Amino acid sequence: MRKIALEEHFAAPDFGQYEAGVELMMKEQDYQHYRERLPEFDEKRLAVMDKAGIDICVLSQTSPGLQAEKDPLLAAVKAQRVNDFLYEQIQKHPTRYAGFAHLAMHDCATAIKELDRCIQELSFKGALINGHTGGVYLDDKMYEPFWERVVELKVPVYLHPADSFDTPHMYSGYPALKGAAWGWTVETATHALRLIASGLFDRLPSIKIILGHMGETLPFILWRLDSRWQISKHSLELTQTPSFYLKQNFAITTSGVCDDAPLKCAIEAIGIDNVLFSTDYPFESVPLATEFIETAAISESDRAKICHKNAERLLKFAAL
Repeated sequence: MRKIALEEHFAAPDFGQYEAGVELMMKEQDYQHYRERLPEFDEKRLAVMDKAGIDICVLSQTSPGLQAEKDPLLAAVKAQRVNDFLYEQIQKHPTRYAGFAHLAMHDCATAIKELDRCIQELSFKGALINGHTGGVYLDDKMYEPFWERVVELKVPVYLHPADSFDTPHMYSGYPALKGAAWGWTVETATHALRLIASGLFDRLPSIKIILGHMGETLPFILWRLDSRWQISKHSLELTQTPSFYLKQNFAITTSGVCDDAPLKCAIEAIGIDNVLFSTDYPFESVPLATEFIETAAISESDRAKICHKNAERLLKFAAL
């Protein structure tokens, strides 16, 4: 069965300072494995794809990328540089790779200009943004023109995890909880809920946000979100419940979660048309991810939607 994977990472040259000390969170031998594979686009990556039966990978600069750069002017220059670099790699293997734009979100006009270039000139499929930029989240009013342009371009935005702006005391003494095991999930799920609470989807109802890791736990708490939302004080009243927006405006990928139970829950919670396949290369096992989706206890029609049909529709890939 055809497979299109959406959360597949690379590291551009001279971007090592934008990995936010990820190597400090991992065992040395595991980080070495990632460090060898992130900059590579040819033999190793393609061999893994071929063996796993993955037809297309949508590539994105690994987190946090330029969201961690403090100089807006430098970030703007480097955003163009990394997107040009990615375009060059895609041209070497145009039937196997596609791209998500990497954007400097420090300035809204600059981000819009680069998004336009990436979509209209480089034929990228959307943008992947690694969380907040200097503590500024994407619900900030400064980004309203950016979201308006996203709607006009009819592309999705992948909201990818990164460290929180500051470290909560509750993680003290337990560094493993701060990162991918838990902290990034809390950070990204909260970011998504900020977008909902800001009224963004009432103002621009056709926006589509992609969340990885089976939706960062959000599909599993829809009932409670709605129940507690009804009795909570709000700075802005919404026209719908939180679960409505999560079903209407969000898609999720299977990246980093190879387990039947959450897959079935996600399908039931937000709908089969909103679930897409991914592996989280090189941070997760591609063979394991593909074996999982190929053997999951779901119908063949649902499997086809997850593996490729939903991606073809959302990212405008030609169907075979």
